[in-house]
Amino acid sequence: MSDREKEEQREQSEDLETIRKRIEALRRAIEYHNYRYYVLDDPVIPDSVYDALFRELVELEEKYPQFKTPDSPTQRVGGRPRDQFPKVRHPKPILSLANAFSEEELWAWYNRLRKLVPPDVKLAFVVEPKIDGLTIVLHYRDGRFVLGATRGDGIEGEDVTPNLRTIKQIPLRIPVPTEDGEPPDVEVPSYLVVRGEAYVRREDFEKFNEEQRRIGGRTFANPRNFAAGSIRQLDPSVTARRPLRVWIYQIVVVEGLSKPLTSHWEALQYLKKLGFPVNPHNKRFEDFAQVVDYCVHEGPELRRRLDYDIDGLVIKLDNMDLWDQLGYVGKDPRWAIAYKFSSEEAVTILEDIEVQVGRTGVLTPVAILKPVEIGGVTVTRATLHNEDYIIEKDIRIGDHVIVRRAGEVIPQVVRPLPELRTGDEKIWRMPKHCPVCGAEVVRPPGEVAYYCPNSSCPAQLIRSVQWFASKQAMDIEGLGLKVAEQLVREGLIKDLADIYYLKKEDLVRLPGWGEKKAEKLLRAIEESKNRPLWRLITGLGIKFVGQVTAQILAQRYRSIDALARATEEELAAIEGIGPKIARSIVMWFRQKQNQRVLEKLRKAGVKMSEEEEKEEGAKPLAGLTFVITGALSSMTREAVKTFIESLGGRVTNSVSRKTDYLIVGENPGSKLQKARELGIPTLTEEEFFRLVEERRAKAESGAKEVEKD
Repeated sequence: MSDREKEEQREQSEDLETIRKRIEALRRAIEYHNYRYYVLDDPVIPDSVYDALFRELVELEEKYPQFKTPDSPTQRVGGRPRDQFPKVRHPKPILSLANAFSEEELWAWYNRLRKLVPPDVKLAFVVEPKIDGLTIVLHYRDGRFVLGATRGDGIEGEDVTPNLRTIKQIPLRIPVPTEDGEPPDVEVPSYLVVRGEAYVRREDFEKFNEEQRRIGGRTFANPRNFAAGSIRQLDPSVTARRPLRVWIYQIVVVEGLSKPLTSHWEALQYLKKLGFPVNPHNKRFEDFAQVVDYCVHEGPELRRRLDYDIDGLVIKLDNMDLWDQLGYVGKDPRWAIAYKFSSEEAVTILEDIEVQVGRTGVLTPVAILKPVEIGGVTVTRATLHNEDYIIEKDIRIGDHVIVRRAGEVIPQVVRPLPELRTGDEKIWRMPKHCPVCGAEVVRPPGEVAYYCPNSSCPAQLIRSVQWFASKQAMDIEGLGLKVAEQLVREGLIKDLADIYYLKKEDLVRLPGWGEKKAEKLLRAIEESKNRPLWRLITGLGIKFVGQVTAQILAQRYRSIDALARATEEELAAIEGIGPKIARSIVMWFRQKQNQRVLEKLRKAGVKMSEEEEKEEGAKPLAGLTFVITGALSSMTREAVKTFIESLGGRVTNSVSRKTDYLIVGENPGSKLQKARELGIPTLTEEEFFRLVEERRAKAESGAKEVEKD
């Protein structure tokens, strides 16, 4: 053997050893997470991340079969049942489903199915929401609920009958009487076993956690974890106090019917007649192309609309006679598949941590990631919040980390996966000096953030200019981050007021600028001089003062001069402000540099006050009723309630036909669904502020017309 061949053999051997170690690490991690999920009811990673790890292991074992072993997690059905509960053997295996993550994988499943079924047999399909909860199995004899179990490992589960009896949606006797108290006209089987999912609505979950925080009790990470933990309580009275609900979606065994059920869709309608809660969003299709279109295009919208968590859609062959004929592949039935939505979370490698300096001097650690696709978007950077967060989560450079990107929220690193560490990872700490200007950083007592104390730090000025010109503040079109960086770097902007002293001759000399671009920016700057007072207050960048707080202040004081004279005590007494914000406002106006900026803005002609409202009717939100749902990013509920009421509007807790608008934040609850059912208009935060501006302009215009008359 030549030296080159020996070298190639050695490299190949090393590569195989690396792959073997990776497979072993994946197995250890998956077994650990199986135990957390199935045995302890305390998962520490989301299903999407578990799926990614499991899928990588499957692919590696298929590519390198020499490393496949009988005890690999890929050869198991699920976790083992817990020891505290009696064991129950299921009458039929309660198995999991294979997953499809794309349109192509759905068609691949269909084509495999089509090859196994005679070509003259027409196929129909039932599509159901894939509830993110805990699987339950219910047994009925002669119409009476006699046994309830968890899925366990799919062969054996846990007897949790007393706990399941406390869930009001589970009928203790079937059929459930109709409204007039009479039993429905439906045949009752002598023995019936059904499969379903226990879950918790998001709004109920949030209320429970909020109450637990209030009394210092245990909170839960997510609704699925909450549902599982609630059902596996040793004391049924604890389960009874939890807001559990169920959907029933499959007949496992049925005996004693005069006519057998051959259609899954008909079986669902039959379960409904018996009084079981059957999901109203189930759909039947006779064309698989329609199934794919519904899953890929309409499924994600359904996910956003529902007030409980789903992580995909389940597709089942409608013809139940074919189920037994088609059988299983390993642990997965051939006649069904789960289409998983684009994950809002993924696993990637944290390659480095950079420090970003914000407009208020806050130093924020930013994760530099190995590029990963999340929800159709390639993510390369994510927030790490602060040093305490990194230390608490034990996040290290080189770690495999879970990254979350939900909706339009900035991606964030959720936690590391220490079970995949190699020993080469590095611990990170906040630098002692500002990475931009070199000033020694400070951390005020009682705060988690580190600050650069140098108010002349270029990074702070750039971010301040960007914020001042943003749509949330003075709305100066054309003055974004890159332009702000260029103008500060070239020395044309040394403070916020310099924006209004820019000259065309200076701008056209800059790289990438021409007369038209310069004229357009100067025109936008000129137009911004007459923005409402609250926009100027927002743009000044006073710590803790966002859009809503700025509007409350503008409504109360009507001018910058009046606000500058306000005392801490006076400000703190305003509902929605409080002592922390009050102190920040007073300290900002005391600084000589900020006073000079305000004087320069005044001389430039920027509007510094607003006219007093002459009558109640001029209030822009007079006569309107609002309801709020979900978490709002720029304001607390108390602050927005105060703001709406100061403008003549009203805020209530529940949606009704008298509601004019629903303001929708992140993770909205059931109020959103009810608003849609009633046809109530919904507003994002940005749309809400736009509405206020439009109605304020209309009210002012109307007042001027009255004055003319």
